Amino acid sequence: MTNNPTPDSELPKIGKPAIRGLHQAGLYRLEQFTDVSESDILKIHGVGPKAVRILNEALKEKGLSLAKKS
Repeated sequence: MTNNPTPDSELPKIGKPAIRGLHQAGLYRLEQFTDVSESDILKIHGVGPKAVRILNEALKEKGLSLAKKS
């Protein structure tokens, strides 16, 4: 067990590589994704289309969505 102090994660159940990549990018809570576009998320190492789909579904359940492409 590691003793790394990291903020609590509120992300849905997606693969560990995706979670690690999102955490390294500073993304821990769904609310943070409203400022990030799908294309930006897909650039994060470990994050693929399935993880984005799961994130989109979780955001939709909370009445949120990813940022639009700029």
